[in-house]
Amino acid sequence: MKFLVERAQLRKVTTYTEMNSVLVQRTGLPGFDFERADERAAMGHLLGLIVERDYPGSKLMISALVHYLGANDAGPGFYALAQQLDLLPKGSSAMAKLEFWIGQVNSLHELHARS
Repeated sequence: MKFLVERAQLRKVTTYTEMNSVLVQRTGLPGFDFERADERAAMGHLLGLIVERDYPGSKLMISALVHYLGANDAGPGFYALAQQLDLLPKGSSAMAKLEFWIGQVNSLHELHARS
């Protein structure tokens, strides 16, 4: 989670690939193999756990800072978790999802830029 807070303090986002590399560097553990569906799911699960830990204090989804390489928003797991947390209505349009994601990123930047 520290890496994501650091990204927010810099008013930046990151990719799954970069996060994977940082996890390897900081923990010494093997990285996720994104060619495998189970390992992609494991990264998603890890991000969900990070949100569960951070959300009560921040009321934001810090995983919003992680997106696909070459993409301009979060992955489907982010939106599914937002719906589970009742932050985003089920059946939201693509535009509503994008606006929600942008709001989360901007709010995270504002929150952590002050820390």
